[in-house]
Amino acid sequence: MHWTGWVVLTLVVIIGGWMLFDGLHALVSGDFVTPKNGAHAGRLGPWASLLSAGGLDPRSMLIKLVFVGYASAYLAAGITFVARAPGAWWALLILAILGLWFLPFGTVANLAVIALLLAPALRTTT
Repeated sequence: MHWTGWVVLTLVVIIGGWMLFDGLHALVSGDFVTPKNGAHAGRLGPWASLLSAGGLDPRSMLIKLVFVGYASAYLAAGITFVARAPGAWWALLILAILGLWFLPFGTVANLAVIALLLAPALRTTT
């Protein structure tokens, strides 16, 4: 696989791994990981404001399950992409687009994943 494919996998593991950890943490402990002190103590990231603006409670069971489900699908798509399974390129592209709401880091990282997937070196693996 081209080196850009490994960069894509690394980004997917970072994003998906964090979201899986945070979602499972929220399911077990009752809340997502938040800063303990400072100006942002107890506050979720900017993604929570985006969800709230859309009428969703960012601390709801639904969102915790979305974190776990999305992260699991993203990690699975990353593994199947490396294994060159049919349709894995499309799955990663769709999941990266769906993950753009996860402000700020997820947005930036998913934009990088999208750009790399659309680059000629990886586009030919569809």
